Amino acid sequence: MAERAARGPQDVLSSSPDENEFPFGYPSNICEDAPDQKYLCSNCNNVLKKALQTLCGHRYCSACFSWIVRNNKNAICQKCKKEDPSTVSEESLLAEERAFGDAAINKEISELKVHCVTLGCSWSGIMRNFEEHQSLCEYALIPCHTGCGHMVMRKKLADHLENGCVNNVTTCQKCQRSLSSSEYQEHSCEGSLCKEQTHVQTETSFVEKQNRSAPSAIKDVCRFSEVGCSFWGSKEKIKEHERSSVGTHMLLLLQHIRQLKASLCAAAKAADGFIPLAELNVNSAGKSISDLQIPAGLESNGDLEADCFPGSSFSEDEPLLQQLVREKVISELENKLHVFENIVAVLNKEVETSNLEIIAFRRQSELDQNIIRGLELKIAELHRCLAQKDASLSSLHKSLLFSEQASYDGVFLWKITDVGRKLQDSVTGRTVSLYSPAFYTAKYGYKVCLRVYLNGDGTGKGTHVSLFFVVMKGDYDALLPWPFRHKVTFMLLDQNNREHVIDAFRPDLTSASFQRPVNDMNVASGCPMFLPLSKLQSPKYAYVKEDTLFLKCIIETN
Repeated sequence: MAERAARGPQDVLSSSPDENEFPFGYPSNICEDAPDQKYLCSNCNNVLKKALQTLCGHRYCSACFSWIVRNNKNAICQKCKKEDPSTVSEESLLAEERAFGDAAINKEISELKVHCVTLGCSWSGIMRNFEEHQSLCEYALIPCHTGCGHMVMRKKLADHLENGCVNNVTTCQKCQRSLSSSEYQEHSCEGSLCKEQTHVQTETSFVEKQNRSAPSAIKDVCRFSEVGCSFWGSKEKIKEHERSSVGTHMLLLLQHIRQLKASLCAAAKAADGFIPLAELNVNSAGKSISDLQIPAGLESNGDLEADCFPGSSFSEDEPLLQQLVREKVISELENKLHVFENIVAVLNKEVETSNLEIIAFRRQSELDQNIIRGLELKIAELHRCLAQKDASLSSLHKSLLFSEQASYDGVFLWKITDVGRKLQDSVTGRTVSLYSPAFYTAKYGYKVCLRVYLNGDGTGKGTHVSLFFVVMKGDYDALLPWPFRHKVTFMLLDQNNREHVIDAFRPDLTSASFQRPVNDMNVASGCPMFLPLSKLQSPKYAYVKEDTLFLKCIIETN
């Protein structure tokens, strides 16, 4: 125990990892899915741990890279040599200053889904939490710190120390028998009512093993190393270990206190007068009581209590002890209060600074909001202008299209495309009739158009194509003579120029269809039986060619 106490953190260096660490990369079998090649170390072929990237673009674990550089003079990237020896260049040389941490790949690796491969453990999570789990896994096998040579599950360490550890024994001062902790609790020597013990722990093998290992990196030891805990590692691992191993530490403390009590009992029986109690120093608790004397009013033939200190033996010093303890507690509380006051003062300053920053941010936010609102109004106005211009462009487009198709001499040629579909729409009633663009008898003459029913209308419905003439409301109707009285001739052109279909009529001057229009257009008038459908679709004629037909209207203006 004294040998362990004399050791500091600087004496426990080792080139090999402790039980909680992986020396190089993480084994790939802990990953839920097979890791990509970019996540593997170019040296150990495990999942990268603290990835470094070289100038040649390959990645190594930090420990692998340090080992290669330390053990090889003018080390060359083996990955480069393996992939293509001809590409080996100066960039393939490995040196500490020629590699840099790959933060991006480390972040991706920390998010990989992994699981614990220890038998019996069902833990799963992400790589970031894996090493933390390894230091806490209750199913992990760890060596007994007493040096007995046994590997036990972490969760069964306390039971092993209590019942099965051959090095964790107590020697009875009466009969000199070596007993385990559980056996000693039930042991009672003949002729004695008290249990005396000297806790003996054989740590030689463990200490020698630690001393033989070559140092490579500074590690911290557990604060409970004074009472037998052998855990050591980085500061973060030490904190996690002390948080998760409270039960084991309490058991080690109990054993240590029993040993101290047994030593005091042995000294009490041999002494006459006052017993100087040496400093009872338990570093894990951080407390010490020194320079106290306990009266030796212990009769040689009297019974000893289990704690070897009868209540009457130090009743006189009890008020002094209580006062010392009270003063020490008050002093510690005052120190803590002072620390807390300093913390509160710092926090108050930070809060004030934060409040000023928040106020500044709010002012800036208000200014930004005003700018945004102004921009939104401008955008809305621009949208309105664009909508008006789109409407104007649409109107101009229609006017241009109309002017291109319009005729001003009373002769109009109407090209109808996609005849098959339009005929089917007429049969189904989807689009019964079609209107032609408007045309004129003269520049300032009558405005008229044609209307065709491809599936017929009235008496010709379903059997004939019906073609009608429509008088429309024009801009110069007030200057024209009414009713409309010009002869109208319809023609369906044979595209082979053989046999055109021609029909003509003169307006009925009493019909409302030829009076001056009151609405946009008058009622259509014309030929309901202009052409039989059978003739339109007959292959003998070329009225429909390439799904297109041509209708012509001639208005006599003489």
